[in-house]
Amino acid sequence: MIDVLGLGEAMVALRADQPLLTGGSLRMSVAGAEANVCIGLARLGHTARWTGLTGKDAFGGYVRRTLRAEGVDLTYAEEADAPTGLVVFEPRIAHLTRVAYYRTGSAGSRLGPDHVHRALTEPPRVIHATGVTAALGPDPLAAVRAAADAAAGSGALLCLDVNHRERLWSREAAAAALRPLMGRVDILVASDDELPLAAPAGARSERERVAALLAAGVREVVVKRGADGAEVFDASGAVRRAAVPVPVRDTVGAGDAFVAGYLSALLDGEPVAARLERAVTTGAFAVASAGDWEGLPDRDELGLLGVAPGSTIR
Repeated sequence: MIDVLGLGEAMVALRADQPLLTGGSLRMSVAGAEANVCIGLARLGHTARWTGLTGKDAFGGYVRRTLRAEGVDLTYAEEADAPTGLVVFEPRIAHLTRVAYYRTGSAGSRLGPDHVHRALTEPPRVIHATGVTAALGPDPLAAVRAAADAAAGSGALLCLDVNHRERLWSREAAAAALRPLMGRVDILVASDDELPLAAPAGARSERERVAALLAAGVREVVVKRGADGAEVFDASGAVRRAAVPVPVRDTVGAGDAFVAGYLSALLDGEPVAARLERAVTTGAFAVASAGDWEGLPDRDELGLLGVAPGSTIR
């Protein structure tokens, strides 16, 4: 059985070495929330399948080649007569990075319920989706809804990361689309400022929001608190874990790395505290490395953050 199915858009990421107006070089990589999670899980030894669409262009070929090289199953990935989406990261000042998307009309935005149904002919243990995919248009939103319905009928767990992107949709639009899904979500992941987009409008405090989500049927509410770590709420109470202190190099992809670590430990049958431990560990690997997923650990590297700074492993 496939451990995790991730559905969404995988794009080519172009990372500038200086502000775009001044020229410079662009480094090419692959990006996409669900693809990042799949790569993280594959590195940790799990079977991860990604379904989505790429263009019949060189960029799409590069995306598929990279995912295959990372051990991600592409059995139900498809191609479309549309361009592969692009995302450009531009360093502006110090630790401030600007992001520009070129994904309107992209191949990935053509994901729909039929693609999801084909991918679920072999039900996975976990289905992972994000608010990023839901924001791409009516068809991708319908695909996320189809995945939620399928999870409820197949026994698979549904993990939904709110992952709000202001460049893609407003908070009001996100809340209108995501709140109706909560009755079918098993694991909800959200940063503390994203929690209101999933919880009922009448809930005013974090405590009220968490209680309402659990009452709606969400099994676990996982709240990411950045440098302050993370906390998991379920019917038995709450468990909190501090972040792992590391030198920060690049925060992009940290949330996806966190989810990969959390789901990895869940698949291993670990309790909530151990899931959080692995999640903050993989998140720390991400922020201490450049790129969305390039620095994510293999399973035998999970202990590396405990090595004294400046050490050389021989």
